[in-house]
Amino acid sequence: MLQSSKRSLINEEAAERSELNVPMKVSPGQAFPLGASEMENGINFAIFSQHATAVMLCLSLPGRRLDSAAVELTLDPQMNRTGDIWHIFVEDLPRHGVLYGYRIDGPREWKQGHRFDSSVVLIDPYAKLVEGRRFFGDSKDKMSKFLGTYDFTSLPFDWGENYKFPSIPEKDLVIYEMNVRSFTADESSGLDPDIRGSYLGVIEKIPHLLELGINAVELLPVFEFDELEFQRRPNPRDHMINTWGYSTINFFAPMSRYASSGGGSIAASREFKEMVKALHAAGIEVILDVVYNHTNEADDKNPYTTSFRGIDNKVYYMVDFNNNGQLLNFSGCGNTLNCNHPVVMELILGSLRHWVTEYHVDGFRFDLASVLCRGMDGSPLNAPPIIKAIAKDATLSRCKIIAEPWDCGGLYLVGKFPNWDKWAEWNGKYRDDIRRFIKGDQGMKGSFATCVAGSSDLYKVNKRKPYHSVNFVIAHDGFTLNDLVSYNIKHNEANGEGGKDGSNDNLSWNCGFEGETTDANVKALRSRQMKNFHMALMISQGIPMMLMGDEYGHTRYGNNNSYGHDTAINHFQWRLLGSGRSNQFRFFSEMIKFRQKHSVFRKENFLSENDVTWHEDNWDNYESKFLAFTLHDNLGGDIYMAFNAHDYFLRAIIPSPPQKRRWFRVVDTNLESPDDFVPEGVPGIERTYNIAPYSSILLEAKP
Repeated sequence: MLQSSKRSLINEEAAERSELNVPMKVSPGQAFPLGASEMENGINFAIFSQHATAVMLCLSLPGRRLDSAAVELTLDPQMNRTGDIWHIFVEDLPRHGVLYGYRIDGPREWKQGHRFDSSVVLIDPYAKLVEGRRFFGDSKDKMSKFLGTYDFTSLPFDWGENYKFPSIPEKDLVIYEMNVRSFTADESSGLDPDIRGSYLGVIEKIPHLLELGINAVELLPVFEFDELEFQRRPNPRDHMINTWGYSTINFFAPMSRYASSGGGSIAASREFKEMVKALHAAGIEVILDVVYNHTNEADDKNPYTTSFRGIDNKVYYMVDFNNNGQLLNFSGCGNTLNCNHPVVMELILGSLRHWVTEYHVDGFRFDLASVLCRGMDGSPLNAPPIIKAIAKDATLSRCKIIAEPWDCGGLYLVGKFPNWDKWAEWNGKYRDDIRRFIKGDQGMKGSFATCVAGSSDLYKVNKRKPYHSVNFVIAHDGFTLNDLVSYNIKHNEANGEGGKDGSNDNLSWNCGFEGETTDANVKALRSRQMKNFHMALMISQGIPMMLMGDEYGHTRYGNNNSYGHDTAINHFQWRLLGSGRSNQFRFFSEMIKFRQKHSVFRKENFLSENDVTWHEDNWDNYESKFLAFTLHDNLGGDIYMAFNAHDYFLRAIIPSPPQKRRWFRVVDTNLESPDDFVPEGVPGIERTYNIAPYSSILLEAKP
């Protein structure tokens, strides 16, 4: 034990297991900053635990295995504790390559919310890097331990003299939701095997993103996670690999197995920065999908203790003290992070700032963000402290901040998310209403019009703007766009849960045949419908978001919950870009670029009567599935659009163009490529236009 505040020589009882030939020099150290920090002549370690009674720092020096014998330094609560922070300074430790963790003990009263277990070596929540297995999905190493590490020897990353953030206005964003690994893991990527599925692989495919026309990527979780967590014990999912990554181990460390060539955590940190730098140089912003609603540590029935649970479960998680201290579960994943506890709040804020200052990311999308709106007992809060703190933070308030405004406990806050006029939202109502109208449901015309006009029913309040609605038809969770028009029901047999997982309510339509088909008529209808969905998305006020792979019609064969498949089900199929699917890519790309060239789709404020004319005098006709309208441009470059979701042709009356202008047909989704999208437009539009079943048109007024 430590006996004085002066630096002293300590010869631990475990000296015979020590990796050093000489005793370690230690002293009490300091409480801040939390984590491992470099000080003169050594490293300071500090960790929070309010309820711990014993803390031991475990060190494994360079060259040792994660599970090899370690130096264990016991912290004296009289000398090494300041308030609820335990701390110790270790002199002459290497500046990198050291693995470290903690053994922590405390009260064993389960009903009081405690889950202490001193036999487990725990990851420091403030570790900036985490080491585990080196290769993604390496089942030979599925029981790998994870420990924190640090790097104080590498030179600061060179962002370049002319480096700058893209700083794209929210109204101009077009977001591409993608998974780092799945983007280039497939052999068809043509990349060297060492960089497939890595941060560097993303860099190689930036030309594709530029050709598509998007200007922001939203990366599925890139915080360290254990992709083999399902394989640690026999269970119905033990054949699966967590590919999506919604199972965070640590909130500061980039996913180490996204480094090239099994390079580990330090390489992952550097290569992540190289990816961000390259994307920024291409004018593409980087938004991270972040998971602060739960962690990887699961539930009380099958816990996977790696960090927070063993450090101070009662603080880090919501606990139901009216039910024998069981973990509350508003995340659907067995535990719920106690986000509005002051200590957890500071952890979240510190993590977010770290990703902005260290990695230069441009924004965040918060998974199941309604969890962050719950108090420590799980009850909803009108003004959640963490939500306000993010909106008002000097660093974070400059970022794009997007909520997924619901959770698995039924707290659905679409249009009502506490926002401080800063938070945007994934607009789930937009997704549902657009799906229903395009597939031909009755009574949806008014809702469809409201959606494409910016969802003013939800967001026209206080100082909110159209761009506080992130519009999407498809996201990672659910059907792909191809599957939305190819399947009436989910087909999740491969997931091993007897079809019980995944949503049963997909608002999909298979266009007359379930699944893959050679029927030319069905395939043509599906192609039209995908183009209709994409056009509706790109002409809507607000921020459009599309899913990786939809640009060529990626299929998961009806699986609407594909999180556990590190296969072609999720992997981008690059060869399809060069097949017949290239016509779809062309349409998608041209539609995105057309949006970017025309400000009428990207209004700063909600549409006024001067901005739009609805060619409709019968809004209440429940059976009507046709809508036409014109967006007006101050310079006369009006845009006319019409959507026909009927199963028959409809002759639309075309309004007169502005003075000295005439209509040019840019889009008719019923036509074959390249006539379905003609950027310069086709003249000769008459007073009427015969619009095909399940199709849409776009006309531009030009001199």
